[in-house]
Amino acid sequence: MPAYDFRCKTCRHTFEVVRAPGDTAPPECPECGGETRRVFTPVGVHFKGAGFYNTDSKGTKSAQASKPEAKPESAPSCPAADSGGCSGCAAAAGE
Repeated sequence: MPAYDFRCKTCRHTFEVVRAPGDTAPPECPECGGETRRVFTPVGVHFKGAGFYNTDSKGTKSAQASKPEAKPESAPSCPAADSGGCSGCAAAAGE
């Protein structure tokens, strides 16, 4: 059975009670016998794995560097272009 924390409304004493989840009546304070209220405490959350932070969804730099870059499509290169070109290259360029 789970343990629940309760706090007395009168004397502010906090105590723990093991009880069934279906029990609805709050217990009496063991110190003064006053009315109590359940205390909700934060739960520790551990995120494990990728995808929980901004940097995780973008991938690492090494993963991005290893991807081949798409080369823009261009006209077939002329082997004579390095030495000054040929008449076919000049005509294709509109000169």
